[in-house]
Amino acid sequence: MISVLENFRDSFARGDSFDEENAETLLDAMINEMDEALLSSVFASWHRKGIEADEIYAIAKVMRDRCRKVNSRHETVTDIVGTGGSRSKTFNVSTAAAFVVAGEGVPVAKHGNKAATSNSGSADVLSELGVDHAVDPAVAERILNEIGLCFMYAPNHHRLSLTLAKVRRALGFHTIFNCVGPLCNPAGAQHQLIGVWQRDLVSKMADALARLGTTRSWIVHGSDGLDEITLNGPTHVAEVDGTKVREFEITPADFRFHAQTMAGIYAHDAVESASMIEKILSGFAKGELGEKIVLANAASAMYLSGRFADLKDATKAATESIRSGKAIGKLNALREMTAE
Repeated sequence: MISVLENFRDSFARGDSFDEENAETLLDAMINEMDEALLSSVFASWHRKGIEADEIYAIAKVMRDRCRKVNSRHETVTDIVGTGGSRSKTFNVSTAAAFVVAGEGVPVAKHGNKAATSNSGSADVLSELGVDHAVDPAVAERILNEIGLCFMYAPNHHRLSLTLAKVRRALGFHTIFNCVGPLCNPAGAQHQLIGVWQRDLVSKMADALARLGTTRSWIVHGSDGLDEITLNGPTHVAEVDGTKVREFEITPADFRFHAQTMAGIYAHDAVESASMIEKILSGFAKGELGEKIVLANAASAMYLSGRFADLKDATKAATESIRSGKAIGKLNALREMTAE
C-alpha cells in the first residue's frame, strides 16, 4: 500500500499543491517518518515543483497552533529573522541587530535554530557568544519579561523530529521549513523583519503572513541576494500592515548610508561570526560596514515597532544603542540570565 508521504511526493511531481485541510496530515507524516530516503524524495519533488504561498500559510498555521508559546507582558514584541538559504555566508546580522533593537527599549523575542543550509544559525552563534540558546520555553518567557529580550530555540517550541532535521541538513537546498519557521514565532511577535533568500518569495511570504496575522512587518530581499537589508544597492520590501500588502524598494540612502560592496561581512563559521558581533556591539567597529549593515537592519525593525518617525530617525537611535553601551549590555544580560 502506498504511504501518505509517497502520495504527497507523487502529487508534487505532478505539480499539484495542497490545501489547509491536508497540511496537518502532511506535517504529521513528515514528523513521524523515519525513512530518510523517502523524506528526501518528498523534499526533492516539492523543491522541483516550487513552494507556493498557500502551502507556506497552511503549514505555518498548523505549526503556530501547536507550538509551545511564550506569553509576554510587553504590549508588543518584535522579531528579526531570516529564512537562511541565501548562500551569502555573512555573519549573523539579524542576531546582532536584535541586541541593538532591545538596547533601545523595543522588546525582542527572537526565534531561531541551528544552521541547516548556512555556515551559522542564530543558535550556533549565540552559543559561541556565551548564551544558553536552548533554555526551556518557561525560562525564555521569564527572561523576555525581565529584560525585554529572549531567544526561543525552535526545537523546544515545535514538535519536529531529529530525522527530519538530519534530512534537511543533508539536502543542501532550502525547504518549506525555511519559509514557515520565521512565521511561527512562539511569542506571537506583532512586528517582524523577515529576510528571504529568493526574490519571488517576498510576495509569497507576505501573502502568507497577511493571512496568518501581523500588525506591521516587512519581508525583505537584497538586490545582491542577501536575506537581509543590503547596503550594496536596493532592497525589495513587502510591507504587511494588517491584511494589506504593499511592495516597494528601500536604498542605503534611506539610512543615510552610501551604497557599497559587501566585502568584509562574511564569516566562515559561528566562531568568526560571534567575534564580529561582539566587536560591533562593543562599539569597536565604528563606521565599518559590519556595523552599518547591523544598524540598517536594526533600524528597520525599530521603525516597524511604531516608535520612530522614519528609518533615519530609527538609525540614529540604533547608533545610540551601540555608542551608549546598551546593546552590549543586553548581550551581557542575556548571558547572565541564561546561566542561572
